[in-house]
Amino acid sequence: MIADAAARLMTLLPPEQAHRAALNALIQGLGPQVRTPADPVLATAIAGMELAHPVGLAAGFDKNAEAPDALLDAGFAFVEVGGVTPRPQAGNPAPRLFRLREDKAVINRMGFNNEGLDAVKARLEARQGEPGVVGVNLGANKDSEDRAADYAILLKSLSGLADFFTLNISSPNTPGLRNLQGAQALDELMKRVNDTRWTEPVFVKVAPDLEPADIDVIAQAALRHRVSGLIVSNTTLARPDTLKSRHRSETGGLSGAPVRARSTELVRAFYQRVGGELPIIGVGGIDSAQAAYEKIRAGASAVQLYTALIYQGPGLPVRIRDGLAALLKRDGYARLSDAVGVEA
Repeated sequence: MIADAAARLMTLLPPEQAHRAALNALIQGLGPQVRTPADPVLATAIAGMELAHPVGLAAGFDKNAEAPDALLDAGFAFVEVGGVTPRPQAGNPAPRLFRLREDKAVINRMGFNNEGLDAVKARLEARQGEPGVVGVNLGANKDSEDRAADYAILLKSLSGLADFFTLNISSPNTPGLRNLQGAQALDELMKRVNDTRWTEPVFVKVAPDLEPADIDVIAQAALRHRVSGLIVSNTTLARPDTLKSRHRSETGGLSGAPVRARSTELVRAFYQRVGGELPIIGVGGIDSAQAAYEKIRAGASAVQLYTALIYQGPGLPVRIRDGLAALLKRDGYARLSDAVGVEA
């Protein structure tokens, strides 16, 4: 595919410059236009949202909602834009994005760089009435004195403009943000959110760096406060001994292939605690149909990817989509939901 070859050429550019170039190409209509429908075996529903297939784009690529429809045209069943914060912020100083080519991974310490609520809201208002499932990843400003209020403000302001929202309380690049995963802080956050008027599904995105007791706390809080589902998981602070790249010691969140096993393990752990009551979107190291299938069999009803696009190009979501259909049929499943959690 020409678009995949062009994407691989972009990896010759510095990471942030390549990212901007890819976004500009999508904005200008130069991305792929997928017209082939998904196999019906892949049709699924999550938190009331009907999806033609379970492969979505994770937050972080389209931070400011500049190209969600172009990304849907590229073959994703759903797209999550953001993270957005109430006020614009520049994020952390550059360099802050590193390719670990040998490891098929990335380390980032972006720090919620985005244009802020007003800019994202204007773009979402402009696309009202367009087809496709688009969600928004919500974050807190780095210097906020009341981070729970930031999430409530965003949710109240954007309700009616997106199909779902994600409370990102697990980015490792905003100091102290992961403290919101603690029992008391999470209860307070969810109470504030539930006091806000909104109608769309709300997911909570968790970190992979959790102990079993942390998993129990988050699962119980999610059930108690009736969130719509969990996104498992964000980038990791861990550095596996297997990393080879010269950038392996950079600070920030690690994503890509080295996170695959740990994120799948975490999907399974959460499914064992909330399966049947809350849907899970699996994220982390998804670079093939087999990797997506692992997440589904562990308990994910849908999956998201991002890092693998950098190395494999925009044809990847359709390759995963079609490969996943073949795997389900090979194993005798009549529909995707029959495979969810079979190994949990």
